Amino acid sequence: MSDFWLYFQLGLQHVLDWNAYDHVLFLIVLCAAYSIASWKRLLVLVTLFTVGHTLSLLLANYKVVRVNGALIEFLIPITILATALYNLFTAGKEQRMEKLRVLYIVTIFFGLIHGFGFASFFSRLDSGGGMAPLLEFALGVEAAQIIVVLLVLLLSFICQTIFRFNKRDWVLVISAIVIGLVIPMLQQTWIF
Repeated sequence: MSDFWLYFQLGLQHVLDWNAYDHVLFLIVLCAAYSIASWKRLLVLVTLFTVGHTLSLLLANYKVVRVNGALIEFLIPITILATALYNLFTAGKEQRMEKLRVLYIVTIFFGLIHGFGFASFFSRLDSGGGMAPLLEFALGVEAAQIIVVLLVLLLSFICQTIFRFNKRDWVLVISAIVIGLVIPMLQQTWIF
């Protein structure tokens, strides 16, 4: 049972670590366009992200796929930037929900990229316990992501209800802030 808590806490820390805030930035920008009323759709997106993240850890841990670490470290901020830009171009437009299936597929793909970014660290931790540590870690990641989502949705609700931000402005401001934070990450990981 103690192994469960070890890997579960590692999953929590992986997402909530302030030194590795890329995961939180991705979640913030992913959540920005959603409200409390659409929490089910958002939960599906976040869970699909975890599925992609876990799948890449599985593939890397069992050496099915090898990836270039520098490329992955560059692609992680690209996924954040792409999500923020998507928000900027679709803010206030109802067409966004029509393309939900594409968004689901892209979210899984972005989860794969983020998971490969953590794969080398996780493979050093693997105690040979098979799939159990990976699933325990994934549960910790999912729990931490839900915490972040709830906080973003609560902040969104407060800003839109009490401070009267309209939803479009909220999405634009949050996405622009995230873009501002991700540009230095791109410069640090630039591979070209």
